[in-house]
This record gives sequence, structure tokens and C-alpha cells, in this order.
Amino acid sequence: MLTKEELLNAIRHLRDPEFQLDLAELQFVRDIMIKEERVSATVLLSLDDETHRNILQEQITNAFQKAGAKEVHLRFRHLSDFDRNEAVLKQQAQSTEVHNVKAEARNILDPSAGVHFIAIASGKGGVGKSTVTVNLAVALARLGKKVGLIDADIYGFSVPDMMGIDQKPELIDNKIIPIERFGVKVISMGFFVEENTPVIWRGPMLGKMLRNFFQEVSWGDVEYVLLDLPPGTGDVALDVHQMIPQSKEIIVTTPHATAAFVAARAGAMAIHTEHEMLGVVENMAYYQCGKCGEKEYLFGRGGGAKLSEELHTELVAQIPLGAPDNHISEADYSPSVYKAESETGQIYLELAQHVIGKLA
Repeated sequence: MLTKEELLNAIRHLRDPEFQLDLAELQFVRDIMIKEERVSATVLLSLDDETHRNILQEQITNAFQKAGAKEVHLRFRHLSDFDRNEAVLKQQAQSTEVHNVKAEARNILDPSAGVHFIAIASGKGGVGKSTVTVNLAVALARLGKKVGLIDADIYGFSVPDMMGIDQKPELIDNKIIPIERFGVKVISMGFFVEENTPVIWRGPMLGKMLRNFFQEVSWGDVEYVLLDLPPGTGDVALDVHQMIPQSKEIIVTTPHATAAFVAARAGAMAIHTEHEMLGVVENMAYYQCGKCGEKEYLFGRGGGAKLSEELHTELVAQIPLGAPDNHISEADYSPSVYKAESETGQIYLELAQHVIGKLA
């Protein structure tokens, strides 16, 4: 017979985006009633956001159904002042506990740290690899995950601009504090060079800078770290493969046959270094008319499917050609991050859910 404890255990992987604790620990799912495998419950919301509510509805419903519920009915209400104060106290207690356990700096490269590394690679430039990396990172954060993003494209860094970041990291206790945007902790070569100054470095210097991104940055309790690799199979990509043998990889291509052919080299490198492939993302897969909804395949068709077949992996997403509608407010502006409720934003959320499922 289904029990309340089983239902609460089923949602312990879901974190509240504001307090960064699981919903069961925060007691944000309460008043659980079970009758003949039909479950009803009240869910507390820390954010006044319709998208957050819809995502939570789907996640909790799916979790309860996997635990054995046949029907799920959820009621939602916003936190009262008392509820919020209780959550703050739990957050402070958790922070103190984590601080005591982790008196020394956390080495995120140590496999025992449990950090999932995901390298985003491409065979050539101009296929939208950085756009995919940024939006996948934001989508993972929207799903309650603790996410870091390393802009490892040291020659062609673009992540800060794409995410609308205009400030520089601080140095506290000899550790660099990454910039947080959309719930993602970001570090980039772009923070450390003057605007429009070229980076003229050779292999050993690139590797040293990349290692500094891991060891000299205070990442905190991240669960996922995404790396936006330079295109191709050069020094930085090789350093990543050597530093993080446990890293997983996503290959980005366009539908064009030549782009897929070149991307196969990056995939072959991942296979050669025994990095697990999480799949292929086909960017600019089609253009959808905003008026009639008809799809036009401007760059051809089939490149992503052919590449995934060649690499013995999955075609995990097909992203349409377009640009985000982000003219909402100056504070939220970012040139390349899609809104969660947009069609492309939903595709990235599905991609993030796929990644979480593969790594669970």
C-alpha cells in the first residue's frame, strides 16, 4: 500500500529554486491524503511564477505516479510569512552544516565530489554551440539543479555577453567568486581580458588557465558543470578530456551535411577518450513561420540524425532557427536566453530533463 513516506522520498530530488533545499525537507509538499492510490496534496510556492508552477505540477505528478499513485490532485498556494521564516531557518541550518563538513575547499574535479561534467562540443564554429550550452545550463537551473558554466572557448569567449553579464567576479579569501545569472554560476576568460583584446596563448598556457577555472574558483555546492568547448579538437578539448575523464559530452551540429561531417571528428575524439556521449543536438534545424506555422528547412535536413547514427548515440533535440524575445525589462535582458514558456525554451527544458534522466 502506498505511504506518505514513499511519496516524500519520491520528490527528494526536486529542489526549490529560491532556498535550494529539497521540497520534502522544506515541507513544501504537505496535507498529503491517500485513498485507493489516489493522492492529493498541497504544494507551497516560493516564486510567483506560472512557469515554475507548471513545471512543479508536472514534476511532482510524475514522481508520485512513479511511486505508485494512479491519480494525483495538487493544490497550490504561496508561502505565508511564517512558512518563509521556517524555510529560511532550515536553509541557514543546512548552510552551517555544509560549512562545517566542508572546511577545506571542495575539489570539484575529484570524482568523489559527485559533480556531473558535461562538455558541449562541435566540429566547427558558427553552429550555435554556445547558445545551446547557455540555454541548457539555464534550463537545468530552472529545474532546480545547482549549475556551473565554464566558458572554455578561451579564444572565442561569448557566454557573458550572451547571458547579459556586465560585471566582473570578486576575489574573496584568494578564491574567485563566479558571477551568478539565471541561477547559473558562470566563469569565463572574458572576465579577465580587456574588451576586444585578442588572446594570444599557446597550449600550455591554455591548459593552465583551464585548470585555474576548476581549482581557483569557489564553485560551492554545484551538481552540474557545463563546459562550452572551443570548436574542433584542439588543445583545450584535449585538456578537458585529460583533466576530467568522467566528463560526458554533447555534440552540436546543424542539419547541413558538411557541418555534421566535421562534427563527427569531435564525436570521434570523445569516443576515443572514452567519454560517454549524451547525444547530438541539431541546432538551426528549421525555421517556423510565425504567422502560418509552416516549417522551412533552410540548411537542409538529416545532418543530426546521420551524425547520431554514426556516433551510435541519440538525436536528443532539434532546435529551430530564431532569436529570443527578451525585451521584458533591462534587469532581465540577455541576448541569447530563451524564456521558459517559449516554444524553444520548452525544447531546452525537455533536453535538460533528458540529461538529468541519463545521469540519474
